[in-house]
Amino acid sequence: MVDDGLVWLSATELVRAYAGGDLSPVEVHRAVQRRIAELEPTVNAFWQRDAVESERAAQQSEARWRAGEPLGPIDGVPITLKENVARAGVPMPAGNAGVTPVVPDRNAPITDRVLESGAVVLGSTVMPDWGMLSSGVSSLHGITRSPLDPRLTTGGSSSGAGAAAAGGFGPLHVGTDIGGSIRLPGTWLGLATLKPSDGRVPIDVPYLGRVAGPMARTVDDLALLMSVIAQPDPRDWASLPPAEIDWQTSGFEPRSVRVGLLLDAGCGMPVDPEVRAVVERAAGALDDAGAEVVPLEPWMTDDLLADLDTFWRVRSYVDLVALPPEQRERVLPFIARWATAAADTPGTRLMQCYTATNIIRARTVAATQAQDIVLSPVAPMAAFPAEWPMPWGEGDTAMAHIGFTVPLNMSGQPAATADAGRTADGRTVGVQVAGRRFDDLGVLRAARWLESALRGR
Repeated sequence: MVDDGLVWLSATELVRAYAGGDLSPVEVHRAVQRRIAELEPTVNAFWQRDAVESERAAQQSEARWRAGEPLGPIDGVPITLKENVARAGVPMPAGNAGVTPVVPDRNAPITDRVLESGAVVLGSTVMPDWGMLSSGVSSLHGITRSPLDPRLTTGGSSSGAGAAAAGGFGPLHVGTDIGGSIRLPGTWLGLATLKPSDGRVPIDVPYLGRVAGPMARTVDDLALLMSVIAQPDPRDWASLPPAEIDWQTSGFEPRSVRVGLLLDAGCGMPVDPEVRAVVERAAGALDDAGAEVVPLEPWMTDDLLADLDTFWRVRSYVDLVALPPEQRERVLPFIARWATAAADTPGTRLMQCYTATNIIRARTVAATQAQDIVLSPVAPMAAFPAEWPMPWGEGDTAMAHIGFTVPLNMSGQPAATADAGRTADGRTVGVQVAGRRFDDLGVLRAARWLESALRGR
């Protein structure tokens, strides 16, 4: 086993060490590459990586630090990007063996921002078919496994990003999230993650509920990466206007905070008692510190969740039937069955499902606006076997596991995860910390406080 403490340093620690001349981006990069060589055959995090190119980038960063001229706040820090975040010339197959990959001729806004800041891009991380699974199962990539326990899932769809973060493949990672795809790996891998407010981080193709955001091992690193990627970009017609945000995570004062505690999503699967106990302990820590903790009644319903699931099925079915028959056969069977179940959905039904997304949005904003933050489980269960495409295996239980996460995608509100505890058998459990629209900084500060308060619990 590689025993190299460099791979576990946070991005904030690395930048301080570079500035002080105590570490070199080259030696850090080489340590990370040794770690990747050791674990990648098991965890399967990468779609594409070029160690020669990233070594060159690390050498260039080293020269800038020696000259006292870093390009930006993450110069020399190793980072990965999910495969659906465009990198010029790198094919984007969306985790699907049935598609003909798009080869972008330009970078996504996020890619440009991290390169402009001098980050060392290690490569593109994998995802499951079309990003519509909450696991690391892909018809193209195979199975991505947890570095904490290869028998267990990473979660998804930001499966490779989660595996890279938990495995010591650099401190900074970018995932995407349309219903929990950043936060689910957060809870099942013990990570800090942030689903930003809609438009806070510009993306290539805005879509209802879809965002990109940071994944890391500490909340401070989330904030550091947000200071780089949360810049307006005209290529995203939904990006927010410029905002002066000081991405410092200190300053959270529980005594001045009203916390809504949501332990029942109102839909989907029931919460495992061990997961519930971890969230209750987190709420207890806030209460002990003087926060006003109030229980929240659920606002989601099984019907609303089913409508959203149907909406997504139709979306994927359109993509599925557009493929030539021989390519369609290569799509993951689970995804093909899931999408085909919506083949006969009439237009009137589809409009009802679209209307449901707006109902979810309205109810979520109304239910949470009186709270400074909302604390809840991320998912109803702890990590499941890596071979399962969904938390229940191969069966069709729709989207019964995202009742806590997906409402915040529809409402556009920021939501973070903080590592909060363990089950009796040692599986990680995170808590979700959500806030009002556009209060990304407030959410990060609350998550940072919890990260510190719950350490060792």
